[in-house]
Amino acid sequence: MADVMDREKQSGTAAPAAPAAETPQQEAPAPEKKSLWKKWKGMPRKKRRKIVRWFIFLLILAAVGLGVRQFLSGKDGADQTEVLTTTVEYGSITATVDGSGLTKAKDSETITIATTGTVSEVFVNEGETVEPGTPLFLIDSDAARTAVDKARQDVLGREKQLNALLKDVAGLNLAAGYSGKLMEVVDLNPGDTISKDQKVAVLADDTRLRLTQYYSYAYEGMIRVGQSMDVSVPTLMSAIPGTVEAVHMVSRITPEGTKLFSADILVENEGALTAEMAASATVTTAEGETIYPYEPGKLEYYRTGDLKSTVNGTVLSSDLVDYLQVSAGQVLVRVDGEDSEAEIYSARQSLEEAQKTLETAEKNLANCSAVATIAGKVIGLTMKPGDEIAANTTVVTISDTSSLIVNATVDERNVSAVQVGTMVELDQWGTTAMGIVESVSLSSTINNGVATYPMVISVDNAEETLQVNSYINYSLTASENDNCLVLPLQAVRTVSTESGESLTVVYVKGDRPDNAVEGVMIDEMIPEGYWPVPVEIGISDTYNVEIKSGVEEHTEVFTQVQMSSSWGF
Repeated sequence: MADVMDREKQSGTAAPAAPAAETPQQEAPAPEKKSLWKKWKGMPRKKRRKIVRWFIFLLILAAVGLGVRQFLSGKDGADQTEVLTTTVEYGSITATVDGSGLTKAKDSETITIATTGTVSEVFVNEGETVEPGTPLFLIDSDAARTAVDKARQDVLGREKQLNALLKDVAGLNLAAGYSGKLMEVVDLNPGDTISKDQKVAVLADDTRLRLTQYYSYAYEGMIRVGQSMDVSVPTLMSAIPGTVEAVHMVSRITPEGTKLFSADILVENEGALTAEMAASATVTTAEGETIYPYEPGKLEYYRTGDLKSTVNGTVLSSDLVDYLQVSAGQVLVRVDGEDSEAEIYSARQSLEEAQKTLETAEKNLANCSAVATIAGKVIGLTMKPGDEIAANTTVVTISDTSSLIVNATVDERNVSAVQVGTMVELDQWGTTAMGIVESVSLSSTINNGVATYPMVISVDNAEETLQVNSYINYSLTASENDNCLVLPLQAVRTVSTESGESLTVVYVKGDRPDNAVEGVMIDEMIPEGYWPVPVEIGISDTYNVEIKSGVEEHTEVFTQVQMSSSWGF
């Protein structure tokens, strides 16, 4: 009441008079609710100052209390630290490798049609089990047949080209094809360039000479092949034996009207005969009659031919000399045929490519009337008779789902622990199975700075509980030790020394050990009284690591510093 009276005095207004007696028919109006701000504004200024002073006083008391608490804690408000340690103890540890991979049928056959065609018949259905030799479908493809014909012609052409080059390259050592003497030789020196088909000499076979003679048809039948003749050579003033090589029943008419036939007589050359010598061949019949030719003839070399290079190249040596007597096979010119060897290599490559193209075309044609080559399930068959098949369309896959492989990877940290034959636990959405490592590749792939190695796991799926072409998780035991010293992973650190050496250490509590190292460079605060000691580590799991040497059982080592706030938070 005193406060109210004071407020009335300050406002300069008197309290209102008491209201008249209320009538039973009227109710008093509800008091108006005021907000805190309106109440604060409605307070007298003196009372508001009093409230502010009390609020400041309470804040001071709170600050003093916190200061006393900090003083008693002795840390002036700084965060508190707690050094955590552990001890080296004997235990067991198992290192596992986990990952995932994709299941695939171990034995699978995919048929792709490389050319366009029309489906004629389909003999199997999706999901059906087939055996080797089961007909699958028929596709009519003119393009496939045309491709085979074209590829065969290409192979034949490439073979002919290669054979011709091989025949040519035999001429790197240009030799006489038969015995005779050289004429019209070309002067060749080492280093000279020689071209394919370049004529370097004429080779005349003068081991025998041929004489062509004409005789009257009156002697028809009296001169026969193989018959001996007497050949007279005036320049030698002697007669030498000859043999009838051929008889030609030609019809030569002389100016006197005599009809003549011809005969070729061969004469062995012992060295005194040459071409262009005049000669006549006669024979004496059993009745003693001598048959003379119509006129003398001239001796000719048995055969002549141009000696030509079969390759392009550089002359290494040449033995060409005019009138030189040579024997069959005698090497006359040696050529460096580097260009020809390159051509042969290129021709062989082209032939191999043509053969591969033919194999592919023949396989594609065979696929147009495909049969299953393995036992398995039909997968991915959606075509029906009348469908048009586009080129390079995969039309069906036959998969033996009773035996699967898992294509997975293992990282560089664990690849050395994975061996062929290691048992593997598999889990595919709750369905479990056991597999075995079939292979681990030595070729890695780098991704985000980590090398991973392809690994193949084989698994028996005779009951077909695992889904093909689906992801599956794997887990395998890389190594284990049932009785070894172990420490938590956070107790082991990899550090560098001032000399650049990298060490694996633990920080041992107590007096400085004899095997503690100096000059360790670290990027964290290590409490006083802990010494870096090198250790040899072994296998590890998610939490612990094996300690092979460096510290003994019950040794206390530092793990980490735990921070706590002195403010109680």
